[in-house]
Amino acid sequence: MTIHDSFAGAQFVTEITDMALAKGITLHIGTDFTQYARIIAQYRKGQPLGAPFDPTKQNVHQNNGFWITGWNDAGQLVHTQAMRRFALKNTLSEYLEERFRDFPPAGVDPDLKTSRYVPGPGARRIRGITCYHGEAWLMGGENGYRGTGIAGALARFALASCMLRWSPDHVFGFMPETHAFRGLVEREGYMHTDPGAVFWHPTGQAGVLRGHMVWMAREDLAHMMAMPLRTLVA
Repeated sequence: MTIHDSFAGAQFVTEITDMALAKGITLHIGTDFTQYARIIAQYRKGQPLGAPFDPTKQNVHQNNGFWITGWNDAGQLVHTQAMRRFALKNTLSEYLEERFRDFPPAGVDPDLKTSRYVPGPGARRIRGITCYHGEAWLMGGENGYRGTGIAGALARFALASCMLRWSPDHVFGFMPETHAFRGLVEREGYMHTDPGAVFWHPTGQAGVLRGHMVWMAREDLAHMMAMPLRTLVA
């Protein structure tokens, strides 16, 4: 990452922090995932901690991950996100063919035997230092923030923070098909997607939860941070 990219990224993060404050959200970043697990257990009752960031299930710690929380003026948790870094020996598709079960959707008990991963062209190209983006949650309801336009800015805050911290080769995440079809991929700033990447079969149910893999390369992240934020976020 160049000095220019670092400067642009710092400005980008500062602007989003100010946008969040204007909405009444104060952002915090941490790296202690045991603390994060306690925060989720106490304040995010409707969505349990996701398996990829559970320190009792995965080797996630201060050197390979960070989390973001957002709080309103009343001391309520209103937003979460997290990032985790990997050094891939081969391609992401090869890694996920063996390990996609480590990334189940939050709040769902999937049948891991019948669920499956289908690699797309993006995953076959992704390699090197790669980060997983998850734990995205924003409080809804009458006093919530969904539909206010801030969700896209907050996603970009995590992406830019990841770029400044690690300058990864790629960032990826999984998104429910229903959210992707409603335009969340673009609103969060992602420039690429592999549709039909994961098929989760909830235990004891006949249906299937389809997911897209969304991803960005380092040059995509640099391009995102160089663009005027207020032209991208409603």
